[in-house]
Amino acid sequence: MTRRLKRLLVAGAAGFIGSNFVRHLRRTHPDVEITVLDKLTYAGNLANLAELDGQPGYRFVHGDICDEKLVDSLAAETDAIVNFAAETHVDRSLMDPFAFVETDVRGTAVLCEAARKHGHEVFLLISTDEVYGDVRTGRSTETDPLKPRSPYSASKAGGEHIAQAYAESFGLPLLVTRGSNNYGPHQYPEKLIPVLITNAIDDRPLPLYNDGSAVRDYVFVEDHCRAIDQVLHEAPVGNVYNIGTGVETSGLQVAEAVLAIMGKPKSLIEFVADRPGHDYRYALDISRITALGWETQVELGEGLERTVRWYVDHPDWWRPLKSGEYWEYYRRNYRPLVT
Repeated sequence: MTRRLKRLLVAGAAGFIGSNFVRHLRRTHPDVEITVLDKLTYAGNLANLAELDGQPGYRFVHGDICDEKLVDSLAAETDAIVNFAAETHVDRSLMDPFAFVETDVRGTAVLCEAARKHGHEVFLLISTDEVYGDVRTGRSTETDPLKPRSPYSASKAGGEHIAQAYAESFGLPLLVTRGSNNYGPHQYPEKLIPVLITNAIDDRPLPLYNDGSAVRDYVFVEDHCRAIDQVLHEAPVGNVYNIGTGVETSGLQVAEAVLAIMGKPKSLIEFVADRPGHDYRYALDISRITALGWETQVELGEGLERTVRWYVDHPDWWRPLKSGEYWEYYRRNYRPLVT
């Protein structure tokens, strides 16, 4: 089964994963018309999509997924929605939970209603492995119960439940992906890997929560985008797919790898106070997405080298972002470790 989608509405595509996905689509499906809708919050950046300006079959609309009239008008002109739009950072969700509920839950509902009203062929919701909560043993499968432990993961789980309710109540042709921790070029420098890299460039301390032992599954963003593409065009409607590598890596291991690539000393690592409700392990069963024919192409070592090189070569992209409000957030978030 292959869907031949002609007109896509991609929400939140000025952000990290969304912009990588749109660039991927332009390379692999050049005949698909793409409308990008993005609110351009602090993590949205038009520079991420600048190379597409003026291309036939591409347009950018500045707006909010919570704007019902705007979303309805765009959905009337498209036949499928891919929703990346979300407040996404756990640390920020601990400071302002309500912004996450508004975008991740209500915004998803607005998109679902528009897709239902206009009879869209598919609605793909981009979710996260964090909806499973802290996984101390085993691996999370797509049928496991959702046990979110932060306002961010709870809002993403809420968005999933809204979408699932639309699927059950109205027949919304829903697909969901739950991705593990992404990294790569164009990632806003608040997430772990770009924080480590950009701080190391400036010989600043590399902050790690507690003892750096929390483990994540790090997937290179281009691999993730290939998986989303495959789900969008080939997966049976109604399914949920975990997307990751199946490999667990601690924050300390990532920091040490970044420093080794950059030739910097391990003494730059700084352990800081743990965040509230910190999930110490995510681990995904990825057998369902691999059965669809997808596999990882970029291992962590290669991906980190490519990512480090990109940030070293593009200070004009990230340096303006690390100013003003960024440092206020940074100081609030990374507090001294009390021993």
